[in-house]
Amino acid sequence: MADSTPLLPPYISSSFSDTENPKCVNKVIVPSIDDAIERYIGVTGLPQLFRALFVAVAWVFDAQQTFISVFTDAEPAWHCTKVGDESCSSAPHQCDLPKDSWAWDLPEHTSVVSEWGLECSGAALVSLPASAFFAGCLVGGFLLATLADSTLGRKNVLLLSCLTMSLAGALTILSPNVWVYSALRFVCGFGRAMIGTSALVLSTEIVGKRWRDKVSIFGFFCFTLGFLSLPAIAYVNRTSSWRSLYLWTSVPSFCYTILLYFLVHESPRWLLVRGRRQEAIDTIKNIASSNGNHIHSSFSTLHVGDETWNTNVFSAIKMLYVTRWTFRRLAAIMTVSFGVGMIYYGMPLNVGNLGSNLYLSVTFNALAEFPSSLVTFFLVDRLNRRSSLLVFTALSGICSVTCVYPLKAEGLRMGVEVVSFFSACTAFNVVLIYSIELFPTCIRNSAISMVRQAVVLGGVLAPLLVAEGRKRSFLSFGVFGLVIGCCGLFAICLPETRGRSMCDTMEEEELSSN
Repeated sequence: MADSTPLLPPYISSSFSDTENPKCVNKVIVPSIDDAIERYIGVTGLPQLFRALFVAVAWVFDAQQTFISVFTDAEPAWHCTKVGDESCSSAPHQCDLPKDSWAWDLPEHTSVVSEWGLECSGAALVSLPASAFFAGCLVGGFLLATLADSTLGRKNVLLLSCLTMSLAGALTILSPNVWVYSALRFVCGFGRAMIGTSALVLSTEIVGKRWRDKVSIFGFFCFTLGFLSLPAIAYVNRTSSWRSLYLWTSVPSFCYTILLYFLVHESPRWLLVRGRRQEAIDTIKNIASSNGNHIHSSFSTLHVGDETWNTNVFSAIKMLYVTRWTFRRLAAIMTVSFGVGMIYYGMPLNVGNLGSNLYLSVTFNALAEFPSSLVTFFLVDRLNRRSSLLVFTALSGICSVTCVYPLKAEGLRMGVEVVSFFSACTAFNVVLIYSIELFPTCIRNSAISMVRQAVVLGGVLAPLLVAEGRKRSFLSFGVFGLVIGCCGLFAICLPETRGRSMCDTMEEEELSSN
């Protein structure tokens, strides 16, 4: 027999029962969007789960473009051309030598440094392409953040970001000099800015409560796979042009964007919050049908209270700053994120300063993200968000500062560096999950985007510190450790959210916090 119950029937909320105030007893309210989706879409089926996991695959290409400069912009090894030339062999850097007394170990086209003769340039110019990429991420995050909450939605912003990043990456192959190269890296970063945020929010909003944390952590696994794929691709192409790395990463990203357009739905939660009721109903029916649950209900009561403040693309950002509790939470989590970002993006760029094999160092750093994701995956339901951030940021900072000092045992310094990076990765995972729980649906994408921009801001400064750290380790490892340690303390200002349901409106969040 078909179920004719309205999709969002009224119900009696126990949270409003008050025996001392008869007016509050049996107050009838409309259940949340979460309850409606759980009830009528049914248990998350394989097709629904597949779409969510496919969205998370965007993190693979995000990671590749984020860390590709570790190899394309690396300074290659060099050797003396004259046997027995003691003045050459004792020189700390080839810039102190005549050009005809040394040569690169590999062909010049393997790195932008050797191809364009940047080996003797200042730290600002050498780090310009990497800094331009993170600056693009920063600008793109601020300009595109509100579009996913306002006009375009999660899916369209993700499509736009993936397309921009893949096309900019492909055009980078044609760069004739470091200035054009840096400009295209800026555009690539601008497009990449919203990939992680939109993929995280969309993948978690199209599945039920049971799978939400697991799907978000799967995105972290995908990011790790993307990071881990870079040393393999770079090693296979180690004697080829640095441009081949951009070719091998941009083409698959473009193909993924096309498939994403046809395979994934928009978030029904966002459609309902934005008042696009019929589209939300069609999406809910489609998802339910793929799960084998055909809805025959009346949708007459499917309604979400109008967000009267959300009138333009800047309303969500404005609400984050004018509402006291949102501003307090955002300021604290962004401060923590800045410190995490400095090590999260800076450590992989800084492994060359350890004096070890570049491919092995990057591989170990990438592998460190696997146990980080596993720790988050298995303990996400048990770990308190606030205390976890305090512990992991402190551990990362201590280990980073330790790397300033030369350690006797060979490989021990690399091991300490990997522990620092592992702790920062775990803190990064917790920050993103924490951010999803701290803010309601109506401003969630904008809030998480701001959090990620704080992470990226740390990444903007990291390449310059890495370049300076080639002369003095404290300017890289030491500063990294002090920043993440101090910023991590701001987690004390945040409320604990473990075990809480996701809210959809500002009113729901304020009510649940009281």
